[in-house]
Amino acid sequence: MMIILKDQLMKSFKLIALSIFATLSLFCAVLYTSSCSKDGCKGVTCLNGGSCGGGVCSCTIPGTGGTNCEIIYSRIYAFTYKGNAVESGIDDTTNIDINFVNNSLVFSGGNDTANYNSMTLIWQDDSGKQVLSMPITLANNSPTGSTFTVTANTIIKGTDTSIYSGSGSVNGTTASLTLTRVHPTIPSNLVITFSNFVKQ
Repeated sequence: MMIILKDQLMKSFKLIALSIFATLSLFCAVLYTSSCSKDGCKGVTCLNGGSCGGGVCSCTIPGTGGTNCEIIYSRIYAFTYKGNAVESGIDDTTNIDINFVNNSLVFSGGNDTANYNSMTLIWQDDSGKQVLSMPITLANNSPTGSTFTVTANTIIKGTDTSIYSGSGSVNGTTASLTLTRVHPTIPSNLVITFSNFVKQ
C-alpha cells in the first residue's frame, strides 16, 4: 500500500513539475518574442530625419539614403566636372559665342534640410566664366548615381530671351547633361550636350 502511494505521489510530482516547466517555457518564449519586437530598433540610429521600424531605417526626406539614411546625395555630387560640350539643332536667335572645349559643370547643394534633392548647376566656359546658372532636382537616387532635371528658366540678355530646360545624370565621378534652349517667339531649338564630364 505504501509503495503504491509512493508511486502515485512520484507520478503526480512528475506531472506537476512537467506542467510547471512547460508553462515557464511558454511564458519565456512569449516574453522573448515580445521583447524582440519591441527592441528591434534598439541600437539603430537613423540619420537625417529617417525613422526606424522593425530594426530598419526608412529614409523619409527626399535625397537621403543608405542603411541608416546617412547618405545625402547632393553632398556627394557637389563637385566640378569638366569636359567638351557639343552644340546642335536650329538656332535662329543670337548665337551662343562659346568655345565648347574644356567647359565645366559645377554642382552645389542647397541648405534645404527638408528636401536634399535641390541643387544648383552652373555651366562655365573654358575661361571659367559663368554661362548659365540653373536649379536642378535630383531623382532616382541610388548608390550608382542619380538623374536630375533642369527647372525651365528664362534668361534675358539684352534683347535676347531664351528658355533653358533639360535633364542629366550624375554619380560623383562623372556627369552628363542635355540642355535645350528655345526662344518664345522665334523658331529655335538649340541642343547642347555635355557627355561624361569628369570630376575634378
